[in-house]
Amino acid sequence: MHSIHSTIDQALISQTEVCKAIGQTRSGLAKLRKKDPSFPRPIKFSDNRQAAAYYVVAELNAWLKSKVEARDACMKRELLPKE
Repeated sequence: MHSIHSTIDQALISQTEVCKAIGQTRSGLAKLRKKDPSFPRPIKFSDNRQAAAYYVVAELNAWLKSKVEARDACMKRELLPKE
């Protein structure tokens, strides 16, 4: 039996909703995917090129968390006194 939490972690979000959430257009999202290999890959339920793309919410959250952690680590290094 699955818990509600594991169901939410495996929830899917549409490409349109991902674009809204991260403030990108579809072409901006495509550029981000090419530029950043750590960005989650979409899931399609068809081999059709135009099939709707969905993303796993937990993967997007993990990617975003890693970006925030990298930013914060960079800021901490900048604030350290120089020798």
